[in-house]
Amino acid sequence: MHATKTVPALLALSALAACATPAPVSTSVADAGAPAPVANYDWHLHQEPGEDTLAYGLANSDELKLQLVCRTGSGRLELGAIADKPMRELYLESGGDTERYPARSEAAGINDGEYVSADAQTKDPVFQRFRRLGWIAAWQGDDRETYAAHPASKPDIERFFAACG
Repeated sequence: MHATKTVPALLALSALAACATPAPVSTSVADAGAPAPVANYDWHLHQEPGEDTLAYGLANSDELKLQLVCRTGSGRLELGAIADKPMRELYLESGGDTERYPARSEAAGINDGEYVSADAQTKDPVFQRFRRLGWIAAWQGDDRETYAAHPASKPDIERFFAACG
């Protein structure tokens, strides 16, 4: 084979080899589709003797998206959310785990809309995934709202679940 024919053949093989090389796989949670935290909204932990509350919303306001309340050590949760209209269930998702909880609705009182509540267990897969990932999403019909922790509040999520049992 002549040198003039060898160089184009090698270039063609190199180009094919480059196309066949798999792209690097990212193992970062952020790159895996985790939602980003929203400015001014975050998870807030409030602990009193016998009761722990983890709420997502604006600090020092009535702007509440989702809250989890437990009796310390009980493993049981009372969920609360503000919705536009009455809902029969709270539909939650975190990292691929989903759960639907039968819900009760009543007028919110502090703002327009409904206060929706439901009962759950800390051991439910959706909450264990939330505990690991630091985000959870709530569905209202076809609308999905994600509630992602800022880095500084992620330890509060673990503190909450550790206290609740």
